Amino acid sequence: MTVRATVPFSAASDADQPLRVDLLRIAEWIEPGSRVLDLGCSDGRLLDYLQRTRQVRGAGVELDDERVIASVRRGVRVIQQNLEEGLALFDDKQFDTVVLSQTLQSMHHTEHILREMARVAHYGIVSFPNFGYWPHGWSILRGRMPVNDQMPYQWYDTPNIHLCTLRDFQLLAAQLGLRITHLATFRGDQEILRLRGWRSQLAVYRFESPGSGRA
Repeated sequence: MTVRATVPFSAASDADQPLRVDLLRIAEWIEPGSRVLDLGCSDGRLLDYLQRTRQVRGAGVELDDERVIASVRRGVRVIQQNLEEGLALFDDKQFDTVVLSQTLQSMHHTEHILREMARVAHYGIVSFPNFGYWPHGWSILRGRMPVNDQMPYQWYDTPNIHLCTLRDFQLLAAQLGLRITHLATFRGDQEILRLRGWRSQLAVYRFESPGSGRA
């Protein structure tokens, strides 16, 4: 079901609130005027920002009713659908970039969604919590699953079912033929440039799809 913006977004001041640091980096990696698909677009904040500042032609996919409504109020075109069902609605290379922000770790079929991202767009951007962050190991040594601001859930109620390290993702990307072009890692609002695998809480990757043949 495609939902179009018919309700004006009255909270104008919300548009002025800064994006998360990882979303700002994602925005930097997207070409102005390009076609963007945001999977799990939440309240549409990223697409709204891209439409206003980079004039992208965008669409989002989101399942949650309240988040769909919030996206519509921002003027974001959104399709209400479960990502686990795939991206069959979209044609091959219909988009320039497809984004999956902090959702990969909650997908049941990780390889499938990455293959679908590579099919529908020339470039993909994914972000996920880095399970290799060193305090996680210390927490496990103490006999507890890690809980922090990046992974705030308890073991029994977490939506995160496929946690991985930076190296884990890089190996999977190589197996799927995804060529990584950019990497940014963060701890809170601070970008981490050294010992990323140990010192970062969140990783953001940009990859080129197989057969894209684009720079």
